[in-house]
Amino acid sequence: MTPAERKQKIDSYASASDQLAQALKGFPRQMWQYKPGPDRWSIHEVILHIVDSEANSYIRCRCFLAEPGKSIMAYDENRWAASLHYHEQSPDEALELFRLLRQMSFRLITSFPEDVWSSTVLHPESDSMTMDDWLITYTNHIPEHIRQMQATWKAWMVEQEGQRPDPELSLFRALE
Repeated sequence: MTPAERKQKIDSYASASDQLAQALKGFPRQMWQYKPGPDRWSIHEVILHIVDSEANSYIRCRCFLAEPGKSIMAYDENRWAASLHYHEQSPDEALELFRLLRQMSFRLITSFPEDVWSSTVLHPESDSMTMDDWLITYTNHIPEHIRQMQATWKAWMVEQEGQRPDPELSLFRALE
């Protein structure tokens, strides 16, 4: 990745908390517990997943600098959602923790010397991961989950007396 491409990704990475907060304004709070299917997550669960993922990301980011070459932990996100009782946890606290973790990692990565970006850690599911790979993964993570939440909202709207979501809503046009 070139330094210019990396800067664009870092800028996008930095704006994720704002992107998520803006997206959540478009989903009525009363439907956050709605699950579009037995094996699908509610918006509430997605929020808790995001913070657990970000906590893992926070540690992984630091491994690139402090312990390059180290093996990092994988986790079963579906097991975490079920075992950690996501629906019983506060989405507001999770969003605040996400914001803080993302902010701290952003500040750290903007100070990285160039050579850190080619550092690697060992991921049990995807083998060797570079810092650039990490940046791509976590830059894409929030937009992917916003699209997932949009799909959940659309399914909820269909269930609510057959309502159809307004395709002209700027929130959804901007993310497609």
